Amino acid sequence: MQATVRSFDETTRSGTVFLDDGTVLEFGTSAFDAGPLRLLRSGQRVNLGMSGGRIAYVTLSTFPVPEDFQRA
Repeated sequence: MQATVRSFDETTRSGTVFLDDGTVLEFGTSAFDAGPLRLLRSGQRVNLGMSGGRIAYVTLSTFPVPEDFQRA
């Protein structure tokens, strides 16, 4: 699933994204730390891995999402 970064807090390594339908979702530190990124900027396109209806993995839209996070 793809989204656009709405906000990102470098201190807590958490933030929010807009889905393509305009829905805002939050992601926590564990979702950010699961991926290879060091920071995000507002407006960046990202790929999301979901688990249990929550964002579990965040990476850039040009990077693949691991199989473990491709199940919704």
